[in-house]
Amino acid sequence: MSRYYRQIILSQIGIEGQRKLKESKVLIVGAGGLGSVVSYYLACSGVGYIGIIDPDIVELSNLQRQILHNEEHVGMPKVISGMINLKKINSEVKVLPYPDEINKKNAEDYIKFFDVVVACPDSFQTRKILNEACFKLNRPLVIGAVSEFEGHVFDVNPPEGPCYSCLFEDAVDEEIQRGILAPVAGVIGSIQAIEVIKFLLGFGELLKGRIIIYDALKEVFREVKFLKNPSCKICK
Repeated sequence: MSRYYRQIILSQIGIEGQRKLKESKVLIVGAGGLGSVVSYYLACSGVGYIGIIDPDIVELSNLQRQILHNEEHVGMPKVISGMINLKKINSEVKVLPYPDEINKKNAEDYIKFFDVVVACPDSFQTRKILNEACFKLNRPLVIGAVSEFEGHVFDVNPPEGPCYSCLFEDAVDEEIQRGILAPVAGVIGSIQAIEVIKFLLGFGELLKGRIIIYDALKEVFREVKFLKNPSCKICK
């Protein structure tokens, strides 16, 4: 009651909702800028099981935007760094670190244990793999992406479309790395965390068939509605 009082008094959550969060399992794919923010807010909110999958180690250049890590953890696997810091903010949360990379062969094995998946990678291909696996396993997917001064968020809610492939079927990863203003990841990651909690507790209006686009230069949010692609091979 002491830790979660300000959530419990929300009519959409209450005691039962807080208990449900404690029993919930969320997989975060990517422990970078977005994954840092999502994991912190889910841990603070009392989500009982947080899985984090990322193959990389902490580098000094990550610290500009990846607030899950710190200077003491440079050279450490990101998932271990994340586990240590999340346990400091909420020792009751069970953090499950996976120092691995999601691919077509292992995606379903990781996802099947969790209730909701959060896509926080910097790769179109990884998001496509998650989208397909979540449809096979009927798991909700919250997708976020950031670049330079912009970011976007939307939800995929199997077995219904539209899905990630409806929008980005032909997207390919760029060879060049683009810059990013650090707080943009904070904005988008925070929205992703909110969507996860809405999925888990079943309140509010989800970003299904709607993509929220944030422009930091103009300081505006835009909503773009999109429909299922009738020729989509994933959410057919």
